[in-house]
Amino acid sequence: MISLVLVCILLLLGLGIAGARLAHTPSGNSIVYGGSLGISCISLLIALLSLAATPSTITLPLGLPWIGAHFRLDSLAAFFLFVVGLGSAGASLYALGYGAHEPEPQRVLPFYPVFLAGLNLVVLADDAFSFLFAWELMSLASWALVMSHDREPGNAHAGLVYIIMASFSGLALLLCFGLLAGPTGSYDFVAMRAVHPTPGLAAIALVLALIGAGSKAGVVPLHAWLPLAHPAAPSHVSALMSGVMTKVAVYGFIRIALDLIGAPTAWSGILVLAVGGITAVMGVLYALMEHDLKRLLAYHTVENIGIIFIGLGLAIAFGANGLAAAAALGLTAALFHVFNHSVFKSLLFFGTGAVLTTTGERDMDHLGGLIHRMPKTAFAFLVGCVAISALPPLNGFVSEWLTFQAILLHPNLPQWGLKIAIPADGALLALSAALAAACLVKAYGVTFLGRPRTRAAIDAHEVERCSIAAMYVFAALCLLAGIFPGVVIDLLAPVVHTLTGARMPTQLGVAWLSILPVASARSSYNGLLVLLFIAASASLAVLVVHRFASRATRRAPAWDCGFPDPRPETQYTGGSFAQPIRRVYGAVVFRTHETVTMPPPGDIAPARIEKHFSDVIWDVFYAPIAGAIWRASEILNHLQFLTIRRYLGFVFAALIILLFALALWQ
Repeated sequence: MISLVLVCILLLLGLGIAGARLAHTPSGNSIVYGGSLGISCISLLIALLSLAATPSTITLPLGLPWIGAHFRLDSLAAFFLFVVGLGSAGASLYALGYGAHEPEPQRVLPFYPVFLAGLNLVVLADDAFSFLFAWELMSLASWALVMSHDREPGNAHAGLVYIIMASFSGLALLLCFGLLAGPTGSYDFVAMRAVHPTPGLAAIALVLALIGAGSKAGVVPLHAWLPLAHPAAPSHVSALMSGVMTKVAVYGFIRIALDLIGAPTAWSGILVLAVGGITAVMGVLYALMEHDLKRLLAYHTVENIGIIFIGLGLAIAFGANGLAAAAALGLTAALFHVFNHSVFKSLLFFGTGAVLTTTGERDMDHLGGLIHRMPKTAFAFLVGCVAISALPPLNGFVSEWLTFQAILLHPNLPQWGLKIAIPADGALLALSAALAAACLVKAYGVTFLGRPRTRAAIDAHEVERCSIAAMYVFAALCLLAGIFPGVVIDLLAPVVHTLTGARMPTQLGVAWLSILPVASARSSYNGLLVLLFIAASASLAVLVVHRFASRATRRAPAWDCGFPDPRPETQYTGGSFAQPIRRVYGAVVFRTHETVTMPPPGDIAPARIEKHFSDVIWDVFYAPIAGAIWRASEILNHLQFLTIRRYLGFVFAALIILLFALALWQ
């Protein structure tokens, strides 16, 4: 199986070369994206067949001399390979329609298959060199895609921030693997598992893994690149970066924290739980402030990464205390949300790409009324909004409900730190779920409902069939995973058992396809019955209205919210929706202040309200670092204009300092 996956990766790299040659031809788009679709479907099928299979390994004579490149396909790699294959197939299908509108295909087609190859290679790598090589390949290919529209305002800055954060991520992982290699310096993962680092080294390695993988995943405060890079990239690439690449980063953290480091500790569970809870709430608060659809979805990626890390923190905390069944529940919830987020976030980016294609707008305040002009896209986007809001019976509810069920097991833990951290994370998770629902109501309502606000919204029309097909496939997956979650949980069982030594009870044997996280006496959920209840209630309401309502025709003015002016400007905007929450949280989180300008009596000029808020994390963490680097570069810039005598003087001084240091060392 692993040989077939490597062949698929080789074909993707070859497809990248073909994309460079065929980018200017009419068939280049179909060949690159069609080939990527076919290869991704093959990889997807192989991953599905390998979930419960015996791990397979292969060593190729590549990479470092006398070491080679090691690759391994076990249950954990198979699951994330499935996520990569599913996201890649969906994005490629979507791009068959969306890519036809790309103004400069030569800047996208060569790098798209290489990006997919890098994603797959990271998951298969079984030594530090191969892992880091694939990690950098993934980062560089995605950076090239982010920079494909570098002439648009802000995109060059987004590419710069992204490549800096990607380099920082790779450096942290390099240091982490260096610590795990131990005194023997063996960089293959099999040797790392046998090293058993000391508690101090294990703690440093875990922190470095959290920094390296977390910066690529988007945990707070390492999330700065997401709201910049996602809007800059083409929409199908944004879907891959948000729905797939961040999950590959989660894979990297799981591989290191739950596999290579060894036995988990309680303090590491507290650390991961704290990072997850803060990330979830901060991500959704940032999203609520946004009017740009792509930036809004990027911040929701931050929120959902936080939810995933809450599940991972629960698995680590329970595992450190020998509660294997509870650890299995926490890890199952995290992996289930990995799958769910990959599906509904890709769907939402596809919908945003469709809106951008037909209107040229990402600002929701310049849209409105699209439900009448793009009904198919509007329905698919609505499914994604319900799923990401964690509302039943769709898939987002199930994974968050499982996370809550794991949180309720915390009284069995002896550490007071965990007794405080886990309920706090439960409260933060509930808050983030409620705020996410409010944010998606804003996004959907302002974009698709009401009246068109601009000519671009009036002239909007539905997009191509391939793009619609991709959206509806992912919408169907949101529904199927929500009403048949037991299938997904049982597919995850081999992965969970490998990492925790336990698994959730077999779900497909439960009556009525219910799921039981622990036992029937504690809790259960049945997505199919919830769906049937919702359908029956809606049908009954329609029947009652049509049966007993008056059939007389009545005409009256539409309710105008107190604004009789029919112009679109009188509608609610994104800022209107966010104002109450901005006033509650903005002063602390965003340093928000509002300025109201009232005209004097007799002046017919309109009143104005101006909102000012800033990213505190950027101001506190990133702006000082960027300023220091800029000042240092200005100072060091003078070094290139020195004479040869001064350069020789510097060399001589450096030699004296090194000799002095050597003398002190001796």
